[in-house]
Amino acid sequence: MRWYIKPLVFTLCLVPLAWLGWLWWDGGLGANPIEANNRYLGGWSLRFLLFALAVTPLRELLGQPALVKFRRMIGLFAFFYITLHWTSYIVFDQFFDWIEIWKDITKRWYITVGMFAFLILIPLAATSTKGMIKRLGSARWNKLHRLVYLAGIAGVFHFYMIIKADFREPIVYGTILAVLLGYRVVLTVKRKRQRGQRA
Repeated sequence: MRWYIKPLVFTLCLVPLAWLGWLWWDGGLGANPIEANNRYLGGWSLRFLLFALAVTPLRELLGQPALVKFRRMIGLFAFFYITLHWTSYIVFDQFFDWIEIWKDITKRWYITVGMFAFLILIPLAATSTKGMIKRLGSARWNKLHRLVYLAGIAGVFHFYMIIKADFREPIVYGTILAVLLGYRVVLTVKRKRQRGQRA
């Protein structure tokens, strides 16, 4: 793989953030910029999560094992955008009012589900280094990181519950997630059969 591909992907992952900065500067976030900011960051959080989940299927379908090198980077960018999403909510929407934030988490189901997805991703981001893979062992690390599928499901439901009218976008994301998870199930079954035949 050419040396410049990884820096290029890294730069592309920052484009949504740069565009958000431009929207703030240009006044392009509409009448309620704080809500638009939260929605924008939440949308890109979910997209990057789906991008990360798509790496393995694309690697298998395209026969490009080198694609796996981008999975960790994209996954960490997903966590980065999710962190910005929650930071925006805490700082700009709630102004660090922790009592109101707690009330929101316990009373508003879409925030409860969103917080659940965020909490799942924290240990995954914290154990994403090569050193942590060695410490945990490959089997335990893989088992832990399967929680990303649960985070993806929670993220789609979080987005779906926020929408009040046009549900097409969350349905599209849900369909993509279902296809990616379905492919993972098929791939797992196929590998088990191959192992059984070898035994």
